[in-house]
Order: sequence, then C-alpha cells, then structure tokens
Amino acid sequence: MTDKQKLEDKIMNEIKSDKLKPRSKYIFLAEKLGVGSAFVFSLVLAILFFNLFLFYLKASDNLEYLNFGGAGLLAFLESFPYLLVISFILFLFLAGYLTTKSDISYKKPFGYLMIALVLFVIVSGGILAYTDISERIEEGVYNPDSASSLLKPFLGGCLENRGSGIAGIIFEVEENYLIIQTPTGLQGISLEEATLPPSQKFVVGQFIVAVGERKDKGFLAQKVRILDEDESPMVRRGIHRHFEGEEGKGCMRECEHSEECFKECTGH
Repeated sequence: MTDKQKLEDKIMNEIKSDKLKPRSKYIFLAEKLGVGSAFVFSLVLAILFFNLFLFYLKASDNLEYLNFGGAGLLAFLESFPYLLVISFILFLFLAGYLTTKSDISYKKPFGYLMIALVLFVIVSGGILAYTDISERIEEGVYNPDSASSLLKPFLGGCLENRGSGIAGIIFEVEENYLIIQTPTGLQGISLEEATLPPSQKFVVGQFIVAVGERKDKGFLAQKVRILDEDESPMVRRGIHRHFEGEEGKGCMRECEHSEECFKECTGH
C-alpha cells in the first residue's frame, strides 16, 4: 500500500467516525471568489491612489516650492500628499497579502509577486495619468452629490492655507505689498523682507508662488516666483471655484468698494 493510499484511508476513516467534517465545494468556491474580489478591489484602489498621487504632484503647487531650494523645503513638506502615499502603500500591501491566500502563491515566490504587483500598479497608474480621470475625480470632490466627494480629504489639502508657502493670482499691487486670490479667499503678502531681482515687477493677473512665514492673517514673503499659465492648474481651479461661488462673488463686490474688507481678508 502506498503512502497516498494510506493517507486516503486515514481521511476516510476519520470522516466515517465524524472526527473530520468534509466541507462543501461551494464553500471553497465562495472563499476563493471572496479572496479574488478583495484582491482585485485592493489592486484597483492602489492604482487609483498612485494615479492621484502623480496628478497631485503635477497639478498642485507642491513641487514648485522645491525651486526655492532649502527655503522652500518646509512648504514642500507641508503640502506633500502623505494621505495619498499611505493609502497607496496600504492597498498595495493588502493586494500582496491576498496573493498569499491564492493558488498563485504556491507557484511563484512572494518576492517576485510583490515586484510584479508594484510594477503593474506603477505602469497602470502612469497610464491613467494621461487620461482625464483624475480631473473628473477632482471635480467630483467638490460636488457633495458625487461619490468622489469621499476623496476630499486626499485632494483637499492642496487648497488649504500653509504656514510656509502660498500660491495665487495677483488681485492688487501696492508698494511692497500684494493682495492675491487663493482657493480660500483673498490673502495679503508683504514683500518688505523678500529677496527679489531689482527689475522684478508684479502686475494684476500674474500667478505667483512664494515662501516665507505666515503672520496673523498676512504672509511675510522671503522669495517669490511668477509661474507660467500652465503651472499649478489645480490651484487655479480652486481659485476659480471660490470666487465664482456666491460667497466669493459677495466678498469681491464688497472689497471693490471697502478698504475695511481688504484689511479683514488680508490682514493688511
């Protein structure tokens, strides 16, 4: 009698003696489908969050602060999308863990599977970056009736005030002082301590990014850069949403005729 036959006889004897309960093949099928569905869901979310991470870096003001050298490092760290990166890594590792529960893990070493998963997610997320899916998600984030609004904590940080950096469209130019439109409203920027080229001139409508220190409601700039029309589009869209809304329109109408409104909005 072979070892295989002995094992089969032992299992059959335990089943007959009720020591071993056979499981229905449908239970195995359901478990397999459950693991497979969870794996696909985790993989799709990992790709989505990696794509949103690339989109954030490309469309926000985050990378612009690195152009200031060491002076912009803090602003870069403040605006970095940590939540997107953490979510991407968590779902990637979850997908990797679920592969250990599948038949594939018995055929290939886990290290190879993880390398394949990482490459697949990076390539897929990179391909999605050339579509408009991220912009559509961004639009939905600010629509309470859209399912994409659940992702607001992941993208909304791009439009929040920062302690060491600021970006916006120049609304008014004064001596050593700028008033700019930002996604959160009008902000004042003091240029008294800023290092600027002697020939530097600012005009209404320019899009600028600056590093420095926030003082009360205003911002004390150290360095300022003028950006091109196609840079930081997410911030531009945030400004458009704010000032095209009823709240923004009301603020703009009052500020056009009230110096007190400027002082309240900009701290100037």
